[in-house]
Amino acid sequence: MDEKYFAQKLEQKWQRRWAENKTFEVEADDAREKFYCLEMLPYPSGRLHMGHVRNYSIGDALAWYKRLQGFNVLHPIGWDSFGQPAEQAAIKKGVNPRDWTEENINQMREQLQRLGIGYDWRREIAAHRPEYYKFDQWFFLKMLERGLAYKKMTKVNWCPKDQTTLSNEQASGGICWRCGTAVEKKDFAQWFLRITAYAEELLQGMNEIEAGWAERVLTMQKNWIGKSEGAFVDFVVKNADEKIRVFTTRVDTIYGANAIVVAAEHPIVENNKAGFSDEVLEKIEEIKAAKMKATDYGEEVEKDGIDTNLKAINPFSGEELPVWVGNYVMMEYGTGAVMSVPAHDERDFEFANKFGLPIKEVVRGQRSEVGEESKIQNPKSKIEQAFTDYGVLVNSGEWSGKTTEVAKREMAEFAEKNNFGEAAITYRLRDWGISRQRFWGAPIPIIYCEHCGAVPEKYENLPVELPETAPFTGVGESPLAQVPEFYETTCPQCNGPAKRETDTMDTFVDSTWYYFRYTDPHNRELPFKPEIANYWLPVDQYIGGVDHAVMHLLYTRFWTKAMRDIGLINFDEPVENLLTQGMVVGESFYSNSKASYIPPDEVEIVRDEKGKVVKAKLKADDSPIKVAVEKMSKSKYNGVDPDDMISIYGADAARIFALFAAPAENELVWQETGIDGAVRFLQRVYRFVYRWHETLRGVESGVSRVESKTEARALRRKTHQTIKRITENFESYQFNTPVAALMELSNALGDFKVAPEKASDDELFAVNEALQSLILMLAPYAPHFAEEMWENLTDSERGILQSDARFPVADENLAKADEIEIPIQVNGKLRSRVLVSPETSQADLEAMALADVKIKEYTDDKQIVKIIVVPSRLVNIVVK
Repeated sequence: MDEKYFAQKLEQKWQRRWAENKTFEVEADDAREKFYCLEMLPYPSGRLHMGHVRNYSIGDALAWYKRLQGFNVLHPIGWDSFGQPAEQAAIKKGVNPRDWTEENINQMREQLQRLGIGYDWRREIAAHRPEYYKFDQWFFLKMLERGLAYKKMTKVNWCPKDQTTLSNEQASGGICWRCGTAVEKKDFAQWFLRITAYAEELLQGMNEIEAGWAERVLTMQKNWIGKSEGAFVDFVVKNADEKIRVFTTRVDTIYGANAIVVAAEHPIVENNKAGFSDEVLEKIEEIKAAKMKATDYGEEVEKDGIDTNLKAINPFSGEELPVWVGNYVMMEYGTGAVMSVPAHDERDFEFANKFGLPIKEVVRGQRSEVGEESKIQNPKSKIEQAFTDYGVLVNSGEWSGKTTEVAKREMAEFAEKNNFGEAAITYRLRDWGISRQRFWGAPIPIIYCEHCGAVPEKYENLPVELPETAPFTGVGESPLAQVPEFYETTCPQCNGPAKRETDTMDTFVDSTWYYFRYTDPHNRELPFKPEIANYWLPVDQYIGGVDHAVMHLLYTRFWTKAMRDIGLINFDEPVENLLTQGMVVGESFYSNSKASYIPPDEVEIVRDEKGKVVKAKLKADDSPIKVAVEKMSKSKYNGVDPDDMISIYGADAARIFALFAAPAENELVWQETGIDGAVRFLQRVYRFVYRWHETLRGVESGVSRVESKTEARALRRKTHQTIKRITENFESYQFNTPVAALMELSNALGDFKVAPEKASDDELFAVNEALQSLILMLAPYAPHFAEEMWENLTDSERGILQSDARFPVADENLAKADEIEIPIQVNGKLRSRVLVSPETSQADLEAMALADVKIKEYTDDKQIVKIIVVPSRLVNIVVK
């Protein structure tokens, strides 16, 4: 054993040893309990960042912990390697996307291996390789057969910068999810997957996973699916043989409707525009143009609209209502028409106020008097805001006096009975548009024949492979449309000349099922063998960012249910537990404007005891500067290269700091002072092992015994308290607090002043137990270091996992404190303290409290009303 700790030397040694011994390679084994640990696979951008280090360190720590508990742990990795950045590299740099991607994968694989992440590398997959995307195409054909894939002309979300379509989820907020460009609307023939067929099941399935998923993720999915229970109601258009169907969740408010508001694209507009004035037609076109630039993805827009002069008849009241075109009504949602009830809807209230429309109260709070009928109110008079709660109906004909709940049910039944409506459920969720005008994606396996129409490719002809290259212009249609050798083909049905689909699939298709492929990555006939997938899945722990809540995490739940219905798997939900880790951020420095950032080496920094910057100034002229904690970026001089950290401090130290600095769900502020502390901790443990390792070889372990020496007993107690604490932390996925516990145990060992050569058997046993426990509990955080220490303590070259070592188990009796301090109160005020055994009975605690000299001063000559004992916590004597 070297006298000093050389991180790079021992890390390289154990990385070679793990590869030679196939330490992390596993197979399905029905005789063993499995644990599937998974981190979201990375896009191969070329370099790891510290966010990757944190994410994969969390996963590897959990994988090590479960292996040490005896689980059969699957911990794989792959590459989400299709996507726009590779195509942009082709456009800007003239490189081949395939070559660019493979080079980046090689670089990032080397970085992950330098970090020592324990992956089963045999299972590595990459989405851009034909053996993988063959099954993207296989799934597409299966969904086509089941009616879950279809093509239609529709207005799509279009990114003018990337020149491609986006799903609703990818255009949330009206901006492109990748580049941040404002999204436009464009007419396109697109392929869709019918995720809406599973809308209700996606909602109900949340009950199965709610215990293991972050509440905010489920809330985001629930809101995105957007289930609404209400009614359809048909409004007949006066002097026209047409009806306008609206969906409303509050049919009980229909007597308060002051208008019907439709989308600019609604058929009623198209069918009647010949009778519209120029002013109306101009406003409609203005609204359409505005929607092309700023689509409604949940953000509030200033209300705009115009009265078409059409009239619709309220089927309940018989009242004529004006038909307006409004910019806040979307043809893509509901029926493209709403009834405006400003007294009871905030959006309608804003619209009515802007255009001076009447506001009529038809629902009052449950506690209001409901005898007197209200009148139509001027917007500026009594009704100052919309009342949106449930209540009791007024001004509502025969339904006046009924509660909202009763009226909603009865009015929907009335509409159905009289053939102008029905109870209904709608969803905000829309089908997933997967067509992309890109080269670098999985080709859609459809062939267009003049005689046969759209024909699916034959399964035996899969994969439909991408050509080696294509003209990359970044403008207009897919580059594949410029490659005749790709799109010219023959029809699978009639063998006549035909053309292939030149759009490729959304890259989120690749990531919906990749972790199923890990279970059987070399299968050439099926995406995976069902019995193997059913052994490993569902995923026991998934780790990734919350930003994927309504894209990847929703899509993969949908895909799992579709795979179940195809017959590939026998379960409903793919992931039992989800951990959404926080972002890694760095400190950036600037003077007056963030437009000009300052390198840290030009800044003099003063920190408080917690490491927070309290003062910063320029070294050159002492002028004060500002500090911000922001997402890491080269332009802000706050980025950190993981390779530099590994070279300077070692992979284990970098991993310890990434896990120790903050709870996994929280943001982590990167500071090199913190990684310095991790190095010092490892050096301290190393020195102790070096001092004791020869003496401890051969000392028996794992045998219960009673120590005669106080120091040995205290060390054993600390050891088992630490084991108990760290086990509880791991089971609740708290990865930062165990590091503090390990540091405390190492301090306890450091305080054990007995020289190795003078130690008694009891002391040798206690030190050996503490040190072996420390090393095994440290393995999830610093695996290279732990392996080296274990080898030197046990004189075994097999390694921790190869020698079937197990995570230590706490002895509850040893973990208990010898004595605990119990506060004694008189009338709620602290008057004394006593030291007692944790097993002291309540009766004995009462007797000891009453016998205490200090307590007697407050109880003598007093009546004791009662004595309150909180076991192991306190005694309170109530006197008068």
